[in-house]
Amino acid sequence: IYTIGWQSLAIILFTGAFTGMVLGLQGYHVLKRFGADGFLGSLIAKSLLAELSPVLSALLLIGRAGSALCAEIGVMRLSEQVEALECLAIDIYNYLVSPKLLAMLISLPLLVFVFTVSGMLGGYFSGCIVLGVSVGDYYQSMRDMIDFATVRMAIIKSIVFAIFIVTVTAFRGLYVHQYSGRGALALSRTTTLAVVIASVGVLLLDYLLTAVLI
Repeated sequence: IYTIGWQSLAIILFTGAFTGMVLGLQGYHVLKRFGADGFLGSLIAKSLLAELSPVLSALLLIGRAGSALCAEIGVMRLSEQVEALECLAIDIYNYLVSPKLLAMLISLPLLVFVFTVSGMLGGYFSGCIVLGVSVGDYYQSMRDMIDFATVRMAIIKSIVFAIFIVTVTAFRGLYVHQYSGRGALALSRTTTLAVVIASVGVLLLDYLLTAVLI
């Protein structure tokens, strides 16, 4: 949890804040054309909670924690540490993968909500402080938009993404010798491939989950 969650907190806060600021700028100029700039808060809240926070948080964790997870397990496989564990009758999935899966299941949903709060504050800065949107309208429209269905969608997406990320990265690391060979080049290839597969898979899963849950 410390490695996956806490050490990812800074980049989640930074990315969330600037994502919200960009949404505030873009959304304001679109809504202003229709005289609906008071609904800026609802636009930012819905965009962040339902889509951007789960997807961007997952992609950031893939690049920061998922690649490290794949490389760590891959090094253990190539240095025959995994075989040593198997010789000791230790279940490598329970010993190596399960703790990382549990940590990701705890960390990713929490980071999604941290990302959302950071983005809302960033949207408040760009929309209310910089562009002059009414603070009351901003927060009231945000409160009106956030409902149980939207929160449920964010939680379900973050849980599915967490399972998928650990499954892909751990699988590529454990079986690096079968798919990429042995050596430093094999490890770099399998780590890169794990990041690519996990990233594309998250985007595909996001579309499928949105189509089912919306």
